[in-house]
Amino acid sequence: MRIGQGFDVHALVSGRKLVIGGVDIPNETGLDGHSDADVLLHAVCNALLGAAAMGDIGRHFPDTDARYHDADSRTLLREVSALVQEAGYRIVNIDATIIAQSPKMAPHIPAMINNVAADLGLSRGQVNIK
Repeated sequence: MRIGQGFDVHALVSGRKLVIGGVDIPNETGLDGHSDADVLLHAVCNALLGAAAMGDIGRHFPDTDARYHDADSRTLLREVSALVQEAGYRIVNIDATIIAQSPKMAPHIPAMINNVAADLGLSRGQVNIK
């Protein structure tokens, strides 16, 4: 069994949507980044890649590559899942923590869990987001 740890951070800026866990969250600011800047899904990608000793999200989807400009991080997560599984690993569960002062995440967590579970082929009971 392998365990990976993922982390990601992006600055809040005006003029961007706030997307966390594949959920559009109403907010005056969004996260700055080359893709949709979904910090939760990026952290999950980094954890999965790390567990498989396959680097990180930047290595697989560099911000210097125009193909990933405004990329949907759910698509990236599905690609990472495929890479990890092709390498012979099985994803058993996900446990992720969001660190944010505002907006409140609790109302959006069920939808985030649904998205992560669907994208990784897991049941809701195998995904925890807090």
